[in-house]
Amino acid sequence: MKCPFCGYAESKVMDSRPTDEGARIRRRRECLQCGKRFTTYEIIESLPIVIVKRDKSREVFDRQKLFNGMLRACQKRPVSMQVLERAVDEIESILQNSLEREVPASKIGELAMEKLRGIDEVAYVRFASVYRQFKDVQSFKDEISRLMDM
Repeated sequence: MKCPFCGYAESKVMDSRPTDEGARIRRRRECLQCGKRFTTYEIIESLPIVIVKRDKSREVFDRQKLFNGMLRACQKRPVSMQVLERAVDEIESILQNSLEREVPASKIGELAMEKLRGIDEVAYVRFASVYRQFKDVQSFKDEISRLMDM
């Protein structure tokens, strides 16, 4: 790390600590030439995830949009915000850890339904009814019977 005071390229780390709930690391450094101290921040570089929608259009993954959809499915249900945040974190982590930079929207929908199935069955059916675009009562009944078989 280049010293901002003298430009020397070598420094030693005096102190490190996580900031922003672990999203960044704050490092206190000391220049090995002039001895002055300075602070640097280290962050994880994340590549954007592009969602390929049904109509083949593309948009950047929006965590808040996923959260809002799952939140709507959980309205008036005993599901805490922390549980939903954790589920969205897990979905986002799965997407980031995959090597795919373009992900079909259907994959995100399936991941969301999988998480909601474990959280609240009513929320799962609500989400599935919108996601799978149920056309009639029979398709709704089929989904509920599939849920009952699990």
